[in-house]
Amino acid sequence: MNPAFRLIAAALCAAAPAAVATTALPAAAMGQTPAAQASADAQLRALYEGDYAWRLEDDRRIARPDGRSEAGPALRSVTPEAEARRAEHARAMLAALDAIDAQRLSPAGTINAAVFRALLDERIGDAKFRSHEMPFNSDSNFWSYLNAGAPFASAGEYEDYIARMRDVPRYFAEHIANARRGLARGFSVPRVSLEGRDVSIEPYTQLRGNPFLTAFDTMPASIPAAEQARLRTEAEAAVADSIVPAYTGLLAFLRDDYLPHTRTGLAAYDLPDGKAYYAQQIRAYTTLDLTAEQIHRTGLSEVARIEGEMRAIMAEVGFSGSIAEFNEALRSDPRFIARTGDELMGVSAYVAKRVDGRIGDYFGFLPRHRFAIRPVAPAIAPFYTAGRGGLDACQMNTHDLPSRPLYNIPALTLHECSPGHSFQAGVALEQPALPAFRRDVYFSGFGEGWGLYTEYLGEEMGIYRTPYERFGRLSYEMWRAARLVIDTGIHAYGWDREKAIDYLAARTALSRHEVGTEVDRYISWPAQALSYKLGELTLRRVRARAEDALGPRFDIRKFHDVVLSLGSVPLPVLEARIDAFIADGGQGLAGVAYD
Repeated sequence: MNPAFRLIAAALCAAAPAAVATTALPAAAMGQTPAAQASADAQLRALYEGDYAWRLEDDRRIARPDGRSEAGPALRSVTPEAEARRAEHARAMLAALDAIDAQRLSPAGTINAAVFRALLDERIGDAKFRSHEMPFNSDSNFWSYLNAGAPFASAGEYEDYIARMRDVPRYFAEHIANARRGLARGFSVPRVSLEGRDVSIEPYTQLRGNPFLTAFDTMPASIPAAEQARLRTEAEAAVADSIVPAYTGLLAFLRDDYLPHTRTGLAAYDLPDGKAYYAQQIRAYTTLDLTAEQIHRTGLSEVARIEGEMRAIMAEVGFSGSIAEFNEALRSDPRFIARTGDELMGVSAYVAKRVDGRIGDYFGFLPRHRFAIRPVAPAIAPFYTAGRGGLDACQMNTHDLPSRPLYNIPALTLHECSPGHSFQAGVALEQPALPAFRRDVYFSGFGEGWGLYTEYLGEEMGIYRTPYERFGRLSYEMWRAARLVIDTGIHAYGWDREKAIDYLAARTALSRHEVGTEVDRYISWPAQALSYKLGELTLRRVRARAEDALGPRFDIRKFHDVVLSLGSVPLPVLEARIDAFIADGGQGLAGVAYD
């Protein structure tokens, strides 16, 4: 274990039950006077609160009373000068953090310091490799998430939205200049992973039906009719004057300048200082100190284990062929294809309600925040993943329904909605002890590991009702295990796209369309795909350790509550917290009733 995380473990194990989420450690337990501990915590608090305020202003965002932040009337600057200023600020914050005596911090302060350090390290690493010069990939970009699909709550929010529209030309120009600099030094997205993605920009180049205007289709009744008419008129003018020209220019840049000159190789190792860059990306996304070779071996081991469980289900349904043949039979079986988008959404919604019926058996703390289930926006759906979850909504992709088989929907809903990402984000939002800077944090290893863990948890909750749904769950787990092999295979071992596609298609029941979009995602987004399985393995390992150590005192509700009360943290911090949970005798959160 990293020495910094040994310190966390020691501090937490000395703490009183639930100290991480609720109270400070009595000073005597750490050999510190109350004054010394309070002083160190105050130094740290001033540092991370100052940094959070600085970043809100720099990102041009507005703090909300519930601890979240929202977009303001302008978009952030992404010029090289702005990026250099951010890197210098992060280095200054890290130096100030190093000056605080970590031995004097309380348990809660120790975790805050570890989270803050991880965030600073990631920012400094991104700056070192000038990641802003590759500002998009086949999955994510800077242009698809600026438009609001749902209505805003007030006229002021609409006015800020219109102001942001007018800022888009400047914002795009800065990103395009960065992409040109990356292209010039060979730091670009591989061409094969971007082919056809440019068509998703076309709807934004037209005034009629422009996605930016969707938010004005149904406005709140609290906004007077005359005010609504004024805002719509201003929005149409902003789209005509700013959005359409900016997206038209972006589309021309991608088609005429960027795509023809992108690199034809796939591996991150082929980028400038590529081995070090890939190692930094592994660290950023997984929060673990692992090499590509270690991860590749872990993936091969997990693939072999899951194959054994798949064969057991194949025997159960009387199929005698290979896993690849069973996957192909499932892909072409009309029983599993939704006839309409609403049918697929209905299956997802019903899964979420069945989860509601069991959720109290597995969690003591239930968030008040509600989430919606929405379809992925049509403009991005053709190249988007099967689903994505967040605090206010989880999205289900209803594009190309034959590529979205219904036997996968239970696992997908558990992961994206509840008790996965939407549920997890709601719990984090309602933890009053978490400082503001940690409420907007998302560590992929923790968050995606939790999402995959909840797919497994669905087995215990009784959510999967047929062998095919259970096979869909295994197929999704195989998907994440195969990522360990494929991502490292592409970026460290020189795999080509065809080898990666064949590997994934033969081992999962994902549709051919989804296999292709997923592999392109791994090609263009090095290491992100590693976070899911490595995070889930960590969660299952620490749970097994707690079950073994606590025996009959182990309560699954208390375990889950302690995990989610952390918000989102580096995986070694999670591991140290569960060590403290064991040392505390399996105590849950203070203030939560466990019967």
